[in-house]
Amino acid sequence: MKNYLIAAGLLLFAHFFSPVLSQDAGKVVPHRDYHNSGKQFTPSAKMKEADWSDPSELQRTWAASLVRIPDEKGSVIKSSIENLKQKKIPNAKKYPTIIYLHGCSGVWQGTYRRIDFFATNGFAVIAPLSFARKKYAKSCDAKTHTGGFYRPVLKMRQNDAAHAIVEAKKLVWVDPENIFLIGLSQGGITTATFRSDNPTTAVNARVIEGWTGHAGWKEYHGVNAPESEPVLSLVGRDDPWFQQTWNKGDCGEFLNKTNGSRSIVYTETPLRSRHELLEDKGVQKTVLRFLKQHIKK
Repeated sequence: MKNYLIAAGLLLFAHFFSPVLSQDAGKVVPHRDYHNSGKQFTPSAKMKEADWSDPSELQRTWAASLVRIPDEKGSVIKSSIENLKQKKIPNAKKYPTIIYLHGCSGVWQGTYRRIDFFATNGFAVIAPLSFARKKYAKSCDAKTHTGGFYRPVLKMRQNDAAHAIVEAKKLVWVDPENIFLIGLSQGGITTATFRSDNPTTAVNARVIEGWTGHAGWKEYHGVNAPESEPVLSLVGRDDPWFQQTWNKGDCGEFLNKTNGSRSIVYTETPLRSRHELLEDKGVQKTVLRFLKQHIKK
């Protein structure tokens, strides 16, 4: 039965890099707790529906959020929401801000590369850490590249994203009119399926990295962005995670064709068989161009 749920539902996507050390809080801090290799997971049987939206759990993901803030001198402030009060933040400027969602195995080196890249290109970045929850069930196995272990994890990720968007708009250095949602793998699934029905959780645009929009579980299937939120989706044609009949393809059929949304399927080597596409400089340029096109003046 377990194998059936995994196969028929969804392969959540894992990243194979060991956890790293961060100096975001002013000292070297291990992030094993925010990665599959070190997180103390809650057994699925002990998870309750109330846990998904527990305010104290949402606050933990927010407080632990990785933060990047560019400044006019060309450097980047690196911190977390919890430790940001120890930093001197210039109040003169509000930055377009990215809410960045990590994959199913948590924080890895690529998380830092992505948020640093966006910050050096003029965007503030806030990356809520769902792994900071006290009660959190394991949803994938990085070593075997399988997932779907805890189906409701998607709802938890969506709740964490919504909370981060609402809280981000309150910060003095965030431009509340220019918020973007970007996610990789399971973070990409969350980005695709997130519903911003409430104006307080609306964003300018979304970027989905490493996801097709096709899944056996209905709540994982498709793209839920409203017409006002253009979407850029990125996937390799031969991405090894998407070779099953039920998850193969791309997000193109789910996107609005009139609002600037675009689905890019990479068909040339080496990107056609890559999952983590934003490691490539050409892909980075494509994403930056899309984001800048949708900044409100």
